Amino acid sequence: MRKDKELAAFMRSRRARLRPADVGLPELGERRRVPGLRREELAALAGVSIAHYTRLEQGNTQNVSASVLDAIARALCLTEDERLYLHSRVHPGRSPVPAAPRETRPVRQGLRQLLASLDTVPALVLDVDTTVLACNRLGAAVFADFAAIPRDRRTMHHLLFLDADFRRMHGDRLPGVARDAVAHLRTLVARYPGNAALTSHIRQMREASAEFDTLWNAQDVAGVTSRVYRLEHPEAGLIELHGELLPLPDDQPLRLDVFTAPIGSPSQAALRHLAATTGRAAVGVGSPETGTPPR
Repeated sequence: MRKDKELAAFMRSRRARLRPADVGLPELGERRRVPGLRREELAALAGVSIAHYTRLEQGNTQNVSASVLDAIARALCLTEDERLYLHSRVHPGRSPVPAAPRETRPVRQGLRQLLASLDTVPALVLDVDTTVLACNRLGAAVFADFAAIPRDRRTMHHLLFLDADFRRMHGDRLPGVARDAVAHLRTLVARYPGNAALTSHIRQMREASAEFDTLWNAQDVAGVTSRVYRLEHPEAGLIELHGELLPLPDDQPLRLDVFTAPIGSPSQAALRHLAATTGRAAVGVGSPETGTPPR
């Protein structure tokens, strides 16, 4: 039987990060050969047999109920995002989150008009694999000249891991931003199991970037919807942006990524300057771009 190597690596990494004190077990002062709890300790905490837990940690997903998965998630002290990811690996057809619709529609006219009207706020429409399907002029001015990037490389992950100019803007905050981006990607794998575009994108990024591959192997799972970027922009200087990644219920799995600056701040003034002076064009605003259908 085929075993799930990603599931095995994820479960081992979550067990390795736990100390006895984290789950109320005495330390006893003994030296452990490997970090984390022993399998028998985890099995006892979850109320399952050692054999049953070991099979699951080896990637064998046969005959594992949802209630057992939840017990193991509690024993491993998983976050909610990590719990959902665990369920999706074991029961992709019965994920506890809504399944993705069968097709992604083009970026609707209403969304395109919304982007065009946000002339002092950078805004992007992202596909499930972070492809930028549409952005307004200010989004292009702040982040990248998306119109000049081939569509198969027009993703936020390509920028974050492979574009020197974009990486330079993040400065010493880059490692944390990169880590959060990959951890969030795992939540999308859980939400849209079997999505061909997402699977292909992850494979491409792991081959193209050793940094991405290392972060993917770390098995971190955490949703990221709101965040603060401090960018050293080559034209506008330091800009502080508050980003909100908003779901589009009628257009799943597309998301609207909008960035604002504190009212009356130098960052807001910098955005207005960029809006008035940029020569970069919007993308996907004048005519629809089609997202990648889930599979």
